[in-house]
Amino acid sequence: MENHEIKEVLMNAGDLALDEAHVTGDGSHFQVIVVSGLFAGMSRIKKQQAVYAPLMEYISDNRIHALSIKAYTPEEWQRDRKLNGF
Repeated sequence: MENHEIKEVLMNAGDLALDEAHVTGDGSHFQVIVVSGLFAGMSRIKKQQAVYAPLMEYISDNRIHALSIKAYTPEEWQRDRKLNGF
């Protein structure tokens, strides 16, 4: 899979209501940063489960072999982005 395909799947997943999605990777191992108000009050595990859900088909058939997820609320993203130079 291509980075833009994963981003498209995530951005079109209505349940996530993402403000932003950033995807990097090498064709089978991907890093995803997603931002949504939906994540407010969720545990890290719940956030990851919410992001995995629309991608399960691609994980099941090995188009995505490994996935690293960082999920932020808009407020967390603003703070982290400044700290990490995004």
